[in-house]
Amino acid sequence: MAGEALVAWLHDADPALRWQVERDLLGEPPEVWRATRARVATEGFGARLLALQGPDGQWAGGAFFPAGFLADHPDGPDAAEGQPWTATTWSLNSLREWGLDPAVLRERRTVELLAMNCRWEYDDLPYWDGEVDCCINAWTLANGAWLGADVGGIAEWFVEHRLPDGGWNCEWVAGSKRSSFHSTLNALKGLLAHEVATGGTDATRAARRGGQEYLLRRGLFRRLSTGEPVGPWVDRFVHPFRWTYSVLNAAEYFREAWRHDGLPPDPRMAEAMGLVRDARRPDGTWLQAGRHPGQVWFEVDVPAGEPSKWLTLSGTRVLSWWETTG
Repeated sequence: MAGEALVAWLHDADPALRWQVERDLLGEPPEVWRATRARVATEGFGARLLALQGPDGQWAGGAFFPAGFLADHPDGPDAAEGQPWTATTWSLNSLREWGLDPAVLRERRTVELLAMNCRWEYDDLPYWDGEVDCCINAWTLANGAWLGADVGGIAEWFVEHRLPDGGWNCEWVAGSKRSSFHSTLNALKGLLAHEVATGGTDATRAARRGGQEYLLRRGLFRRLSTGEPVGPWVDRFVHPFRWTYSVLNAAEYFREAWRHDGLPPDPRMAEAMGLVRDARRPDGTWLQAGRHPGQVWFEVDVPAGEPSKWLTLSGTRVLSWWETTG
């Protein structure tokens, strides 16, 4: 477990992070961390982001991109400028990950308003029906399950669009037959959220297990064909995770999945967990590796090179889970 000074440093944070420290590191009783989590709606990051929701239920007037963004950037965001992170999907992702009580958004009729007013930039499709991108559908599945929207059709979409090697790839539309670590992890997160909320179906549960096996067979970061690391990003830890894969991001998923399934950690994760451990500094912190370029409503973590409370929370709790339950 983390030292007292480190935990005290982590605990001195926005309620969105503090309640997780209380639950996962301090072992506080539910009445303590739930009281802190309730403050996400009225203080700090959560309150600020809630205040930016429009009367039509959207953020920045768009589903995945702000209103008008694609008209000004018909070929997509410039690499240096980056993806804007302010539209509805990204804002819902943040509120869900911060632990906002979904009742707050239900009281605002967010599900109904988005059904009426929000359409995907791809083919003008209805928001809660999803579209063709695996990652976008994964976030919509997770957000819909969280808010109580009818997203069962998206869950079944993942069953139908799983690739022969076991995972998923957002480039399937362009003909890709090989799964992507990024897409597969995001798909797994969406399926897990749906399963926790609804129980899932035999087919969706089997798809999730198969997607997990895709990553585990590769030790969470190696190519099955050569054994080489799949990319330089596997041990580059950035918060917020957004869409990107890292072994830390994957370990967070497996910690949640194994707790849900009542299973111990899989020993095939050992080398990946070593990468997480190696990134820990002598003072117990993990450094922010960088920031994803692109417009944000406000920053929620430190610049590159500084100790990140969010990454330190993630690293500390996954190592504790690995070392005490493996």
